[in-house]
Amino acid sequence: MRGGLAGYQESLACIPQMQRICLYRFGHLTGTVYPHEFTAETIMDLTAVPFGTTDWSTVEPVLHPGETGSAYWRTCQFGSTRVRMVEYSAGYLADHWCWRGHILLCLEGELHTELEDGRQFTLTPGMSYQVGNDMEGHRSSTAIGAKLFVVD
Repeated sequence: MRGGLAGYQESLACIPQMQRICLYRFGHLTGTVYPHEFTAETIMDLTAVPFGTTDWSTVEPVLHPGETGSAYWRTCQFGSTRVRMVEYSAGYLADHWCWRGHILLCLEGELHTELEDGRQFTLTPGMSYQVGNDMEGHRSSTAIGAKLFVVD
C-alpha cells in the first residue's frame, strides 16, 4: 500500500461503499482524519438538531400489534429524523410490507427480514441493515423476540 492520501484512497477500493464512508470520514485506515467529501445527497439531514441525550427508559412504549405478536416502540423525533427503540415479542410477524427507509441495529434476540422479492436475512446482536425509502419492500418477524435501534 502506498502512503499518504493516494495510498489511503487505493486501500478503499476493496471496501463496500457504506464502510468507505465511515472509514474515510474518521480516518480508521490511516489514523488521519481527512476532510470529508460528503454532499447533501450523502448526509442525513440533522441540521436543526442540537446536542442531546436520550434515556430510552423514560420514553413511553407504544403498542403496535403485528399479524402475530406485538411491537413496542419508544419513539423520539429529531427534526425530520425518527429514532426508535423497538422491542418485538416472541412470535412477532409484521402485518404489512414496509417501504420506508431505515438504518436498523439489532441489540438483542434475532430478527428475520423478508424482502418482497423473497430474499431473507437474519440479524443477530451487533448486526444491522440499511434500506432506502421506496427501495425494497420488507417485513420483520422473530421467533424468539428482538430489541432494535432504528433510525428513519
